[in-house]
Amino acid sequence: MLKTKKYTDMKKVLRVLVVTAFILAGPLFMMAQNPPHPNGGGGPGGGNTPVGGGAPIGGGLIIMMALGLGYGARRVFDARNKVME
Repeated sequence: MLKTKKYTDMKKVLRVLVVTAFILAGPLFMMAQNPPHPNGGGGPGGGNTPVGGGAPIGGGLIIMMALGLGYGARRVFDARNKVME
C-alpha cells in the first residue's frame, strides 16, 4: 500500500514538472509574425485602409462586460436561493 502511494505522488510531481517546463519553454518557440505593412505595402495614403487596420476595438470589450454581468447575476441568484433554502 505504501509503495502505491509513493508511486502516485511521484506521478503528480512529474506531471507538475512537465507542465511547468512546457509553460516556461512555450514562449521560446512561439514567435509572432511581423505585422503587415499598412495599406498592403503601398505608399502612404495610397490605399483606403487606416494605419492601425480596419478591426474595431470596442466590440470585444462590450461582449466581455456583458458576459461578466451575466456571470455575476447568476452567482447572486444562486447565492440568494441557497440562503432561502
